[in-house]
Amino acid sequence: MSITSSRPSLRAPGDLAAARLAALRNSFRAAGPSLALYLAIRSLGLVVLALWSASTGKSAHVLLSRRWDSLWYTRVAEHGYDFTLQAPDGRSLSGMAFFPLLPWLEEGLSAVSPLGLPDAGLVVSALASVAAAWGIHAVASHVHGPRAGLVLVGLWAALPVGIVQSMAYSESLFAALAVWSLHAVLTGRWITAGLLSVLAGLTRPVGLAVCAALLVAALLVTVDSLRSRRRLPDSVAAMAVGCAIAPLGAAGFVLWVGQRQGRLLGYLDVQAGWGNGFDGGVAFARFLSSFSRFSHAGVVTAVVVVLLFLLAAWPHWIGVRQGQPVALVVYSAVVTLLALGASGYFGSKPRLLMPAFPLLLPLAVVLARSRPAYLWATLTALTAVGAVYGAFWLNGSGPL
Repeated sequence: MSITSSRPSLRAPGDLAAARLAALRNSFRAAGPSLALYLAIRSLGLVVLALWSASTGKSAHVLLSRRWDSLWYTRVAEHGYDFTLQAPDGRSLSGMAFFPLLPWLEEGLSAVSPLGLPDAGLVVSALASVAAAWGIHAVASHVHGPRAGLVLVGLWAALPVGIVQSMAYSESLFAALAVWSLHAVLTGRWITAGLLSVLAGLTRPVGLAVCAALLVAALLVTVDSLRSRRRLPDSVAAMAVGCAIAPLGAAGFVLWVGQRQGRLLGYLDVQAGWGNGFDGGVAFARFLSSFSRFSHAGVVTAVVVVLLFLLAAWPHWIGVRQGQPVALVVYSAVVTLLALGASGYFGSKPRLLMPAFPLLLPLAVVLARSRPAYLWATLTALTAVGAVYGAFWLNGSGPL
């Protein structure tokens, strides 16, 4: 679970920039097979969605760009944060529940192109999803080798809720920023990691997970140096800067909303208007236990909560045994905790877990070490299931 750190380069800035550009090109070239696999899997999902939607008289384009949260991102881009809707039950639904980076990008792209805001959101999501797949390959390759990188990208693309990666939602954008921030942590580029954490924090509330991963990793580097009585790494100043700026994106937006609401933590009031909150998974457990005739019993809720979090903890335990870096474990643990512990819309939990790609890394490592026939049979089956389920889901209740 070590963090790579390197000494500052003594080369001229121009040489350093050229070296980094060359490294980026080499990384993209190495990720080529993984990106080809990703695009093939996601293209199949879109084809199945188009056929399914046509058979039900719906538009796949509308489902991807003008439904559920994508409408709210468009409203924020078009009207700013003064837009609110009154729910039938009297709740006030405010656009301030949605973080600003995706609406900013939609507005910017729409301003310099003929694209409308919804289609600009689709383009941003499409580009971000490829960047995320590239980053997932880079992280997994760094930890377990390129074959694991290929498999992990395939598993992430084939998720049953992978269709969200192709929607005008913020998940793909967040995943891209998060994975590259984690990659920067693993390679000792602390300021880059901090800057990407700022952007991730401007994308979704779960940007907290990226910040936590960076801070814990930096803390462990410091503690390890002190315990071994070695001097701190040469990058300690960069590490301090990265840690200092990492929370500024999410914290800045939350404080801005608080100022608008007239209360320091007014963002929580905005989320409460949407029926969102954090109760540690109690509401989710009650939702699951409601399918049982014993749903009135508190013990059932408690048991479901425990089983739920044990199930969520299992991939993290396997990941630790496989030697995953602590930054990946912390990141996926916080994403999982926030997704399962939220009291909001229960149908949205699968998509909230989607950015937690390290949860799939233990399986990717096992498949990467298996026979090719087993590997490709598994990926083919998961791709087929994911494509069909994604079309069914989006034509039904959707990601909410």
